[in-house]
Amino acid sequence: MRMKSLALALVAALVSAAAVTAPARAQIEVDINRGDVKPLPIAIPAFGGAQGAEIAQVITGNLERSGLFAPIPQSAFIEQTLDVNVQPRFPDWKTINAQALLNGQVTVEGGRLTVNFRLWDVYAQQQLLGLQFTSTPDNWRRVAHKISDAVYERLTGEKGYFDTRVVFVAESGGRLDRKKQLAIMDQDGANPSYLTDGSSIVMTPRFSSTSQEITYMALRPEGSSVYLFNLESGRRETLGDFPGMVFAPRFSPDGGRVAFSVERGGNTDIHVMNLRSRTTTRLTSDPSIETSPSFSPDGARIVYTSDRGGSAQLYVMDASGGGSRRISFGSGVYTTPVWSPTGEYIAFTRQNGGEFHIGIMRPDGSGERILTTSYLDEGPTWAPNGRVLMFSRETPGGAPRLWTVDVTGRIQRAAPYPGSGTDPAWSPLLN
Repeated sequence: MRMKSLALALVAALVSAAAVTAPARAQIEVDINRGDVKPLPIAIPAFGGAQGAEIAQVITGNLERSGLFAPIPQSAFIEQTLDVNVQPRFPDWKTINAQALLNGQVTVEGGRLTVNFRLWDVYAQQQLLGLQFTSTPDNWRRVAHKISDAVYERLTGEKGYFDTRVVFVAESGGRLDRKKQLAIMDQDGANPSYLTDGSSIVMTPRFSSTSQEITYMALRPEGSSVYLFNLESGRRETLGDFPGMVFAPRFSPDGGRVAFSVERGGNTDIHVMNLRSRTTTRLTSDPSIETSPSFSPDGARIVYTSDRGGSAQLYVMDASGGGSRRISFGSGVYTTPVWSPTGEYIAFTRQNGGEFHIGIMRPDGSGERILTTSYLDEGPTWAPNGRVLMFSRETPGGAPRLWTVDVTGRIQRAAPYPGSGTDPAWSPLLN
């Protein structure tokens, strides 16, 4: 029943997004490339109409968690009643130091929910954005995420990432009876649901970039399998039977292939399967452990982990398996590499000196930067705009939790999901 409800929610998409007013030239902007960026003060009053307050609250939470915006408390507002079709009293908002103002109106008629909103530059007294979204009333949270993305893009110049979901491994129970279930939620922690029943250990779920499909590994006493799971239809199938342990699957950017590792007789190599023909090609053949493959956005290269040099390091090879070269040379070990959606960086987990780090480097190995340091940080995944990473963090004696960090390393936040989770994977923007 949960599976069916989830599928229905996924197809309840927004049906229109029409521009109402041509945007004026922005006088305010957020430079997201600066590590010392000061969050932009923004006022987000409750939208008028049914569920207007809830929609404004979701937008406020999204923008605040990005670390780039500082929503002003509603108790400070001077102008209390706004009409989306009338200019606000700009001096009232300037008095409370709001640089941007977002207001809107919600109407529900004939089973359709319509949200009109305006984004204002308070100091320039100009409208920056005016849009209308229409959907079904039960889809109001997605409308709020769409508005958040529009505001984020208008003020930063980068695509937003709020209308997305995260698949991950939800953990429960004690250390001796740990239960691991495949779970999915909105990126803000809302609408969590389970996709597996916990009868097997699940690991490394990964989204396809072209469809509502995930791949993951399931471990049972009789062996391991890699599954494909269509979130819309609920259909689940294995990639096939492989001698030895099979793990660490990941889709190619076009969704037509899955790369994964197979362990046979103590040797682990990377294979890739064409999902149309179901033919499999072995890409590596070194007498060592090669695992955690991740395609470049153009599908031409693969980054992976290998211990062929004596310790786990990062290597990049052609997607056909040739031309492999090492790109990490720091102390410690490097694991779980993942190429950013923009192709600009490769994120990784680095263990060094008794601590774990999430870091990034350029695809040629240059410009390595450590973003986080803790007792146990691991398993980064990229938001679709390539600016934010989610990962799991565990403290001594504590349960693992999901966290986010931006590419400057300055903005680190605990993800809103209240439970224990590992192995997150961020979806592309929803359609």
